[in-house]
Amino acid sequence: MVPAAVAAGAVKLLTRSPLRPRRPLCGVSSTAYALHFPALQFHTTKSTMQFGQEDFEKAKAQLQLLKNDPGNEVKLKLYALFKQATQGSCNTPKPGMLDFINKAKWDAWKSLGTLPQESARQKYIELVSSLISAESSTQSTETPPDSKPGYTTIQVTTKDNITKIVLNRPKMKNAITVQMYNEIIKALEEAAKDDSVITVLTGNGDYYCSGNDLNNFTNLAERGVKEAAANGAELLKDFVKHFIDFPKPLIAVVNGPAVGISVTVLGLFDLVYATDRATFHTPFSNLGQSPEGCSSYTFPKMMGLAKATEMLLFNKKLTAAEACSLGLVTEVFPDNTFQKEVWTRLKAYASLPRNALASSKQLIRNMEKEKLHEVNSQECECLQERWMSDECMNAVMSFFQKKSKL
Repeated sequence: MVPAAVAAGAVKLLTRSPLRPRRPLCGVSSTAYALHFPALQFHTTKSTMQFGQEDFEKAKAQLQLLKNDPGNEVKLKLYALFKQATQGSCNTPKPGMLDFINKAKWDAWKSLGTLPQESARQKYIELVSSLISAESSTQSTETPPDSKPGYTTIQVTTKDNITKIVLNRPKMKNAITVQMYNEIIKALEEAAKDDSVITVLTGNGDYYCSGNDLNNFTNLAERGVKEAAANGAELLKDFVKHFIDFPKPLIAVVNGPAVGISVTVLGLFDLVYATDRATFHTPFSNLGQSPEGCSSYTFPKMMGLAKATEMLLFNKKLTAAEACSLGLVTEVFPDNTFQKEVWTRLKAYASLPRNALASSKQLIRNMEKEKLHEVNSQECECLQERWMSDECMNAVMSFFQKKSKL
């Protein structure tokens, strides 16, 4: 799972260009990998199948045909198996502590130990074959016929006076990419001006949102840490600003676990409905980060200073019931009736007079707007400093070292 504590700018400090479609996902020197990945698992179960060099070359060619990014865990497996198959056991010097990307790749290769080259070649071929098979057998998520054009990471529809924004990367647990940040901003701008009565944000699949995706931040090699931190803070500030300023009733339908930025902005929603299997986690301190999404102000106000501190400073994960008791969630529904109950209620809300709802929201929210914008600016300034600190770098490095171990 991608941790939300690494907000957009922090991610930019630590990642390189993602793999592009139609290019090899693995090679000796041409492939760059994002840093964040789950713990690697290299299985050594013997297979009854044997493969030769010709099959190995075919697998390399087939890998170029993948349309979907298989994720960092798989790419590191591919990298390690490729190196082991072509060069044998890892015998190169260990990269420096702050060379995050090469350190992750080195750890993945080193973890294979003395696995014979023939076995590594066979496992590489089997892994590629499984990826090709899985992609061909998996049906792509259907786009609703009334979905608005111009979006690829989210789906936006307007029906029954409701504009619905759906985070639509279910295979990646709806982790937020830079593109998704910008598409959500665009969708909020359009929803603010359309004829809908309410706007709803939800996720596709089992997760509401797993926080920030570390796999799609580009061109960092040519940019310095300071510039990357500044750009990340600016993107985050603009993103949160659109939630603060949204003029209509804004409702979150939390269909599963939520992490980081997807949790912190919930204090800016007017209603938050959650399934009983949802969880809420803001693990900032684990990575030397600080809160965002105006949560440093909204959380203490909603749940009290002690409980907010427990969540924002000490990484406490809340169940849906706990989040509801603390005021972060409006109401919790049984998972098996969640969608039916929530959308029946939302359709009833959407039948109310549009201008009356918008005017009433402004009366409730306007007094807070100036304060929220001030908090948003201060949080982003603090995060920008955090991202450039040695403490943050060391915390992130420690996190990735743990994740790279078997």
